[in-house]
Parts: sequence; structure tokens; C-alpha cells
Amino acid sequence: MDNGTGAIRGVYLQGNEAVAPIFRAWMEPFANLGMTTLTIRNTGGTDHQSCDAVGLPGFQFIQDPIEYDSRTHHSSMDVYDRVQAGDMMQNAVIVASFVYNTANRAELLPRKPMPKPAPRPKHRAGSVDA
Repeated sequence: MDNGTGAIRGVYLQGNEAVAPIFRAWMEPFANLGMTTLTIRNTGGTDHQSCDAVGLPGFQFIQDPIEYDSRTHHSSMDVYDRVQAGDMMQNAVIVASFVYNTANRAELLPRKPMPKPAPRPKHRAGSVDA
């Protein structure tokens, strides 16, 4: 969890459509807590991006923003007292469930196709590689 203290409402799939039915099933027990959203969209600025960039499934939970952009994110007010205890306890159960389900799957989570590498620039005659 990297987006503050708000309750988890769903998952950004980072363009990985194949994982949607798996996550939908895992989210079902938490629907009464408001975790009902799956979006194919990407989100940035969190640690999952380094995994996603090399083809490993990386996802980010969608959370209520609770003061994230207005008061607490990277400010002197980003302190323990701002944590919403109820949200954090609920989120811990959701995250633990996703970790448990992932670890106990018979198969790996589906991967997105890797992006094709950018073509290497052609060297001009007489150029020297640095």
C-alpha cells in the first residue's frame, strides 16, 4: 500500500486484463466493505512499477485518498496520528488475503506481453561508442 491511509476500494490492473477474473473472485468476500472496483488503468508513482516494467505482475490498490494530496503526502503532517486505524485494519486483511491467494495458486499470475525493445540507433561511419 502506497497511497496513504484510506480504505481499499479496488485494484488498478496495470493493463493486465488476464488477471481481472482472478482478482474479481478474490475481491468478492470484501464487496460489503466497498472493495468492488477493478480498472484496467495504470497508476504510477508506486513501487509496483519496477516489477511491471520487467514483465512481473505488479498492481496497486485503489484507496480513498483521505488528505493524501492536500495535507499528508510528503509534508510535515505525514505522521502516525493521521492514520485511520479502522481503514488500516481492514486493508491489512485485504492485502493478506491477496498475498495468501497469490502464494497458494497452482499457477503463476498471468503476465502481460512484454513491450518490444526500442530499436537501437544505427551508428554512423566513423562514430565511436562511448
